[in-house]
Amino acid sequence: GAMAPGKKITARIKRTLPVKGPQAPTLSELMRWYCLNTNTHGCRRIVVSRGRLRRFIWILLTLSAVGLILWQCAELLMNYYSASVSVTVQFQKLPFPAVTICNINPYKYSSMTDYLSELDKETKKALETFYGFSEGKSKVRRSVDEWNSTGSDFFKQIPLLKFEDFSKTATDLRSGQKRKIEGSVFHKDSSIVNSGDSNDIIGFQLCDANNGSECALYTFSSGVNAIQEWYKLHYMNIMAQIPLETKEKLSYSADDLLLTCFFDGLSCDKRHFTLFHHPLHGNCYTFNSGENGTILSTSTGGSEYGLQVVLYIDEADYNPFLVTSTGAKIIVHDQNEYPFIEDIGTEIETAAATSIGMHFTRSRKLSKPYSDCTETGADIPVENLYNKSYSLQICLHSCFQKAMVDSCGCAQYAQPLPAGAEYCNYKKNPNWMYCYYRLHEKFVKEQLGCQQICKDACSFKEWALTTSIAQWPSTVSEDWMLRVLSWDKGQKINKKLNKTDLANLMVFYKDLNERFISENPANTLVILLSNFGGQLGLWMSCSVVCVIEIIEVFFIDSLFIVMRRQWQKAKKWWNDRKGDRSGKTQQGSDLERQGHDNPVCIDEDLPTFNTALRLPLPQDNPLPRTPPPNYSTLRLETAFTEQLPDTLEVGQH
Repeated sequence: GAMAPGKKITARIKRTLPVKGPQAPTLSELMRWYCLNTNTHGCRRIVVSRGRLRRFIWILLTLSAVGLILWQCAELLMNYYSASVSVTVQFQKLPFPAVTICNINPYKYSSMTDYLSELDKETKKALETFYGFSEGKSKVRRSVDEWNSTGSDFFKQIPLLKFEDFSKTATDLRSGQKRKIEGSVFHKDSSIVNSGDSNDIIGFQLCDANNGSECALYTFSSGVNAIQEWYKLHYMNIMAQIPLETKEKLSYSADDLLLTCFFDGLSCDKRHFTLFHHPLHGNCYTFNSGENGTILSTSTGGSEYGLQVVLYIDEADYNPFLVTSTGAKIIVHDQNEYPFIEDIGTEIETAAATSIGMHFTRSRKLSKPYSDCTETGADIPVENLYNKSYSLQICLHSCFQKAMVDSCGCAQYAQPLPAGAEYCNYKKNPNWMYCYYRLHEKFVKEQLGCQQICKDACSFKEWALTTSIAQWPSTVSEDWMLRVLSWDKGQKINKKLNKTDLANLMVFYKDLNERFISENPANTLVILLSNFGGQLGLWMSCSVVCVIEIIEVFFIDSLFIVMRRQWQKAKKWWNDRKGDRSGKTQQGSDLERQGHDNPVCIDEDLPTFNTALRLPLPQDNPLPRTPPPNYSTLRLETAFTEQLPDTLEVGQH
């Protein structure tokens, strides 16, 4: 039948326009069409160039340009995630930090008699037995029988051993018997080279209470360290069973620790200090803690305008086995930070004036994707046990304490208690010491995963300290100063103060220059896109539209062609299978679609007379025949009734 006018127009357009996009039958034709029509000149030159050498050169240049673009864009992308550091220094009135002060001795030895008398008695017996001396007596070793008759609960729980020739043969210093010791050896003083007799190596053995064959040996090059470590283990067991209110009464009060106080040239007193109880250092006192909502500041640098305190150390009331140094410990920190005085505290010497000058620095790092820091710690899967702002130290200690509770069933004494847990003691948790040492070994070797989980804080404050020491009081002023200070302290003590009981501390800003270190993105998104555009234009004369065209042709159209080819193969396979079942060959159905009524011919050139004669006739539908001509229409009729005058003239000639 006759073709509709709309279909004729569509067929003519299809014949006139070149094949485009996904209408191309093969990928090679699609790529040829793209190279001829794209704005990237290199691709077009590959197709239109004549000669293999010239075409090869253009292929090489185009591929090189693509490689350079990918390289430069990768560099730009990596540079986008980098940050530049800027340092700003400004002079202004600075807030004064919190200053936490602790006596090195945590509790008054005279107040701890009821709790430590048995432990101290056995420690003195051990020193007498092991080293042949005691207080006020000649160097006579105690006999084993005399030792056993007194009973030794502490040494039964953690036996002290002396090792021979670095072997696992040890002598139990309580029983005097030699025995073979099994277990892993951990030398706690690895930095000390033992050049003397190997018999000087002393240590103790900790075994798993649930499995007696699982043991660990902890050895020390010095007997001093061995006795102290052994004493601390029993000390923590005892202190873990004492309530917090009782421990605060056993430690130093503000009146005990502080003799005089000045800040910014004005007098201050214990009301400016806040009690902070530390498990290992007892009662500590924080100046300018900000608890009442007010944070002191200073507008002038120098020692005269900082904090000046005189501390009463009272060396005579020190625990002789727990601490071996005299003085105080201080730490300078922000009001929202936890004072890790056991980790980063600065020790203050007695009979000396210690001046600590400060430089204040605020730092700010960019978080992801520029660095792996955390803003508030909310994204760290570790519970903050310290009720202070997040820091790396808080995260590590909290992570270890959580692992301690999970693995050992109780909490380590030196760190805050998690909810629902209690501190370890060998009456309720006989296995905790072995468990703690094994867990701490894993923590140090980064096998617990805490170092991988915990991240640095993105913003933090830092006070760089410079310490200087001078003799105090001087020889000429010592007499009258000690008399006056003794008179000031006279209400509580009945003796003249000794200069080894006192420490003078000054904490101040050396200058009021605040350094602010911040990270800023090296590139913005606008700069990144501009650099991308510059690289594409330089190497490929390409724009954003060109990139979109590449995505369309190489991804969308190519995928469409591949899917269409696969669909045609699957459809042909299905038709062949269907034809085999019906007993008809596919050839017959193909013949029916050929000839004058074949729609495929509409999109192509019309058949010529010779090719039309060779087209097979359809089997079912008769081919419409061409009707005979109307011969009356073949007769020529004159279009003009009269002959034109000019023709007449020509005819006459």
